[in-house]
Amino acid sequence: MPTLGHRNEASLVDSQGCCPTTFFSLPIYQPQITVSSKPRSSTSECRHNFAATTASSIFPNTQFTNHESLPSLEESFTEFVRVYPQYSETEQVDRVRAKEYYHLSVSNRTCLDYIGIGLFSYYQLQRHETLKTQIASTSVAQVPQYSEAPFFSISYKTGNLKTLLLHGGQESEFETAMRKKIMAFLNISDNDYFMVFTANRTSAFKLVAESYPFQSKRKLLTVYDYESEAVETMISCSERRGGRAMSAEFSWPRLRIQSTKLRKMIEGKRKGKKRGGLFVFPLHSRVTGARYPYLWMSVAQENGWHVLIDACALSPKDMDSFGLSVFRPDFLICSFYKLFGENPSGYGCLFVKKSAISVLEASSCGGIVNLIPERRFFQLPEDSSGTQVEPKASSILQKELESVTSFSGRIESKKVEEGILSKLQITESAQGKSNPVENQERSKAPDGKNGSFEIECRCLDQVGSLGLTVINNRGRYHVNWLVNSLLKLKHPNTESVPLVKIYGPKIRFDRGPALAFNVFDWKGSKVEPVLVQKLADRNNISLSYGFLHHLCFADKYVEEKGRVLQTKEGGGEGKGIVKMVEKKKIDGDQKLGITVVTAAIGFLANFEDVYKLWAFLARFLDADFVEKERWRYTSLNQKTIEI
Repeated sequence: MPTLGHRNEASLVDSQGCCPTTFFSLPIYQPQITVSSKPRSSTSECRHNFAATTASSIFPNTQFTNHESLPSLEESFTEFVRVYPQYSETEQVDRVRAKEYYHLSVSNRTCLDYIGIGLFSYYQLQRHETLKTQIASTSVAQVPQYSEAPFFSISYKTGNLKTLLLHGGQESEFETAMRKKIMAFLNISDNDYFMVFTANRTSAFKLVAESYPFQSKRKLLTVYDYESEAVETMISCSERRGGRAMSAEFSWPRLRIQSTKLRKMIEGKRKGKKRGGLFVFPLHSRVTGARYPYLWMSVAQENGWHVLIDACALSPKDMDSFGLSVFRPDFLICSFYKLFGENPSGYGCLFVKKSAISVLEASSCGGIVNLIPERRFFQLPEDSSGTQVEPKASSILQKELESVTSFSGRIESKKVEEGILSKLQITESAQGKSNPVENQERSKAPDGKNGSFEIECRCLDQVGSLGLTVINNRGRYHVNWLVNSLLKLKHPNTESVPLVKIYGPKIRFDRGPALAFNVFDWKGSKVEPVLVQKLADRNNISLSYGFLHHLCFADKYVEEKGRVLQTKEGGGEGKGIVKMVEKKKIDGDQKLGITVVTAAIGFLANFEDVYKLWAFLARFLDADFVEKERWRYTSLNQKTIEI
């Protein structure tokens, strides 16, 4: 059966989009404005129609109580493109996936545990490996061989953030080129912001916490519906330095921001006294997919707060709709991973508005890093003294290599690479041999130029070419189809107990590409998320799990509060021991929340990926599914699944 990953998975919106996703169409916070009886705007009507069409047209009036009754992949896809007829306009993403990330199809792995932005493509990695092999097959190449991965690594700097921002620091050509590449991709001007490389997202949050003057501006206000290691690190650091941490709360069951409470925390008790503090605001939840009204930033700024924007959960082109020039946050944090489905390491980026530097304190802190390219572009084999190579050719190559800071593979210096190849060609021509790589494909890398360096980050370039409309609409169709389809799964008993409970937004035009949910058995008992994750992994589906917290229950949900909340002991994000607590303990000092399974639907996901997740979760409709899986893996001499 051909996989849909290689078919013309169809469609999207017209050239402007069904509902253009611009800054002005994003959800806006409008305090103290009453709802009028005016007719909906065209944008509002479009969004309403999208949600209504999804709910009424995908498996209408249908419940699935047996995983064997699910329609096939082909049948489901046919219905999918019928409901979303413009999905075909995203088929260019399928072409990118087929060429640049073909390892996803070869491995048959569905990666739904990534969120954020990648740097490189698998094709880029393999091109490096092919070039390495071809050069190694020549007589000259007994001396020059490509060094192994990693293609760049990080090394920690000492010092403090404020000094670095005021006086700068040594930056290699490679780092300068990469910084320019990232800032161009995010549409951030170096006239307004400084950028610092950090080890990861958590390091960036800690840097700000160590440098912000919490002794004079004591408040730290965060807006997260899930537990984050980075945010917890910032809170701990701020409290150690005299800060007082507060958090927004989220209404059960839809997890919307408690607007009245948040506004009171921003404005404070004494009106007109704008001391403020640090307001940390994610553009949307990386766990539930909830998007938050951007004008909360303006409300905070009007009340004297410095604003930190967490952009780590952004879809690849969401910065195009953010309206950075309108809000101009004091700090912005994002992160990049190396290669989707292959290498999730990478680095964080901290942007500091130049006018905010004076606020910071010069305290010693870690987490700032240098990006270190592989110094040895070529190297001698361990069993070679170098005497086998014609001396003149060897010295030419060595001189070339010593004159540059070179690197390979996922980030490439095309000028260096082509120069070395031309010297190999000259040497081999003198020996009467042809160059085996003279027809090597060269792709364009329009950005990231600095002197002799031309940084190629193929994933960033692909995202830039695809654009905001294609990427966001594709994700919108996938996640809303999945939400609707999961809600159709019901246990085969008289009560029709739902198999899956979704937390946060359900079918919505403007929901994010992340989904938080739990699986329940026919008795209504939750299947622990870690078990769902393990079973998914054994079925070639990668999922994550997290912890929802800061939940607010209205009076009518008091009984439900006692049933659903848990306490989480130890560990950071996604770690620790989770146990149910009795209702009488609910109001204690314990950290309470809900452990959930999470799925992130990136721009490289296709319909087959979301279908496979749906089909896998439907297997829990079989009351013996978990026991069968335990027996199957035990019989294959694999590790027993622990419940």
